[in-house]
Amino acid sequence: MSLTAVISPLGRAAAFAAGLGLAATVSAAGAEPRPALGEQTEIVRGLQVIATADMIRKKCPTIGARMLTAFGYMQRLKSKASRLGYPDAEIRAFVEDKTEKARVETAARNWLTARGVRLDEPPSYCPVGLAEIRSRTEIGRLLRARQ
Repeated sequence: MSLTAVISPLGRAAAFAAGLGLAATVSAAGAEPRPALGEQTEIVRGLQVIATADMIRKKCPTIGARMLTAFGYMQRLKSKASRLGYPDAEIRAFVEDKTEKARVETAARNWLTARGVRLDEPPSYCPVGLAEIRSRTEIGRLLRARQ
C-alpha cells in the first residue's frame, strides 16, 4: 500500500500544496521556457484554498471535510498543471518541497488571522469555517458542518 493510499484526499490535497517555487523549466517540446509552477496564480490560489480548508477542519471539532469534493478539487488543480505543460514528475516534486509547503501554509494562516482566527485557539476557527460553508465559497465547499 502506498503512502498516498493512507492519507485522506484533503491531506493529499494539502500535500500537493507543498511545493510551488520550482525554477523555470522548459516545456516538453523543449522550445519555450515555462514559468515556475509557483507563478501559476490559479494553481497557487487553489492550493491555498485547500490548505486553509484543511487547517479549519483539523482545528474545529464541529467541521469536517468533504473528502470526495476535496479530492476532485485537487484533481482539477493537477489536471490544470498538466495542461499547462508540467509533467507528473515535476508535480510530484512539488509535493515534497518543504519550503514551498511552508509558503502555502503561511498564506493560509494569514488569510485565517485576517478573519479573526487566533491560531492558538482552535474554537476560533469554527465561526470562520461555518461562514465559509454558509457562503458556499471555494473553502466552504470543501468543508461540512458536523452535528
